Amino acid sequence: MALSGPVFLAVLFAALLHAGWNALIKSGRDKALDTGLVHSIGILLAIPLLLHTGLPPVAAWPYIAASLLIHIGYYTALTGAYKHGDLSLTYPVMRGCAPLLVALGSLVLIGEAMSATAWAGIVLLCAGVVTLGLSRSALRGSGEAQRTKALAFALANAGIIAMYTVVDGIGVRIAGDAVAYVATLFLFDGIPFLLLVLWRRPGQRRAALAYMAGRWKMALVGSAASLGSYGVALWAMTRAPVAVVAALRETSVLFAAVIGVVFLREAFGWQRAAGTVIIVAGVMMLRLG
Repeated sequence: MALSGPVFLAVLFAALLHAGWNALIKSGRDKALDTGLVHSIGILLAIPLLLHTGLPPVAAWPYIAASLLIHIGYYTALTGAYKHGDLSLTYPVMRGCAPLLVALGSLVLIGEAMSATAWAGIVLLCAGVVTLGLSRSALRGSGEAQRTKALAFALANAGIIAMYTVVDGIGVRIAGDAVAYVATLFLFDGIPFLLLVLWRRPGQRRAALAYMAGRWKMALVGSAASLGSYGVALWAMTRAPVAVVAALRETSVLFAAVIGVVFLREAFGWQRAAGTVIIVAGVMMLRLG
């Protein structure tokens, strides 16, 4: 498998969509509710798609089930990271560390070896994450304890991202239909997390429902962006190596940084800028490798 031009451009578009729905969640005042709403409302998009494509084959369902369980951990860590840190700090750490773990996982489980150029890209990417994580601008508006919590959640989520990426990369190849596979994920994906969020707020459920009622339009846009982003990425994984697609998709860190600064008024010092550039350079070397 090789990464063709059309697949390359499609994954870049998926990266933009991914950064966009993450920014929508970060812009809200209740990250946990917004995350649950964005993905639970995905059922409204999934059902029409499945009526068109049909369900994936039985052989793909164990991977779908595993991915659904992993995603609950993903959403939990995601909201924790955004609660304690800026989008342009936590998002690059989450997305920037995952390619290393995906490459290792795909090597062991799928047998996709990495070239020397790709491993050099991994080193650059990790160096960029460290540079960005130590940036002074990341400290503004929050204390050291908050920043530490944000980074802990982000690093944990990098491992979770790698887990579901490898699982879904295998599963979508078995399914043979990326649309049916991702639509099935979205049919069940967000509802368990939303129920978990509501269960943890026994005295605030009426207020939570009122908040979600005012955010459903945002959630529908975010859900469409999330479904489209992951659907394109899974489709690309049927035509190119999983590790390469996963790494290229992480160019979303650049889009997230721009969104965070321009629309969310987050700080962007020279050290954070340098870290972002190094991360993108590492991701591109992974692609070229």
